[in-house]
Amino acid sequence: MSEHPLDLRRVRHLAAAVAAGSLSAAAQRLGLSQPALSNSLKSLEADLGLALLERHPHGVRATAAATALLEHAHNVEQELASAMKRLTHLKRQRSGSLRIGCGPSEATRLLPLALLRLLQQQPELQVVVEYGLNEALMPMVRRGEVDCALSSVPRSAAHPELQHTTVQVDEAVIVARADHPLAERRQVAVKDLARYPWVLARRWELERKALDDLFAQAGLPPLEAAVETSSAVLMKSLVQHSDFLTFVPHEMVRWETQAQLLRPLRPLASAWARHVGLTTRKGREAPATVQALLACLQAVAQAGPNAAQKAAHKVEQNVAQTPCERPGG
Repeated sequence: MSEHPLDLRRVRHLAAAVAAGSLSAAAQRLGLSQPALSNSLKSLEADLGLALLERHPHGVRATAAATALLEHAHNVEQELASAMKRLTHLKRQRSGSLRIGCGPSEATRLLPLALLRLLQQQPELQVVVEYGLNEALMPMVRRGEVDCALSSVPRSAAHPELQHTTVQVDEAVIVARADHPLAERRQVAVKDLARYPWVLARRWELERKALDDLFAQAGLPPLEAAVETSSAVLMKSLVQHSDFLTFVPHEMVRWETQAQLLRPLRPLASAWARHVGLTTRKGREAPATVQALLACLQAVAQAGPNAAQKAAHKVEQNVAQTPCERPGG
């Protein structure tokens, strides 16, 4: 009898036989001879004291015992795949890599400028950025699929496994294209906004609720958006090329505002604000790369949006240099 009757090799042989429906087809897929596969399965049945396969004229099929065993084996395979992913991630950490989750607004200015600073300090660092909303990013941090996530964070921990460090506070603004009929007005009433089409976040997003509150304070019903989307690119494109209006975090339109493509209607800015920060797993010391990233994010937030031109100039210099010309190369 083997040391443990449920060794993975023989269970995989069983799974192949059941999937193929015949020992000859399964043996071919596994790269074994049919007698070798047959002996493996017979020894497994003997060790378990249960019949696992029913033979019939056209091949084999699973018994109830085999079906139960393979259900558990499937879960084991999934756990092993998850463990391999985690180990690969740890290996990357040790070899100088960083995996970051990032929200739409933070991918516009805050993270790019912070990464420029970080890569100037650690030019050999490899960075992978996963893009998404908090509903996807927070579970990724908990499962260890990313080292950290840069996005909106709650004032207090929303999950016991997570901790949040605020980097900056962002306001939300009503945005129009630079030559929109409302853009040049010194005074814009809330009722004027209802005359134009809107592209907005989905109803459950916090900024959407803040906009509803703005209209309620003016005694008006909530807006009915012509387009609802989670895509920041779609929002900005519709506004830039039409009379559409939107209501987004100011961070999301920093570059377009600076380039005078979009214009916030500042007299109508609401009191809504969101905290932007870095989320990591609680109870575990953050890797040095995450601590370095946090320092770079804080530096960008303190420098403000005017640091963009300096960063862009540094990018041009880095692109112009060959690897041997770069510092330390």
